[in-house]
Amino acid sequence: MTEQWRVTVDRDVCMGSGVCLGMAPEHFGFVDQRSSPKAELVEPDERVIDAAESCPIEAILVRAASTGEILAPEQ
Repeated sequence: MTEQWRVTVDRDVCMGSGVCLGMAPEHFGFVDQRSSPKAELVEPDERVIDAAESCPIEAILVRAASTGEILAPEQ
């Protein structure tokens, strides 16, 4: 079984720039003008990492589901 990733968005921090939606629309959507992951657990997809790394205020966090290791954004 492939390692899954846990995707979260801090909606209190998110400013609704839409960068994540533009980079990975299959993984992110808008709810009340803020980003929200479409699913908390996802199969590995570099577009999710790219979206987290490109978020202007680092509101997106991607972790390995089994270990909690932070995969993005880079620390």
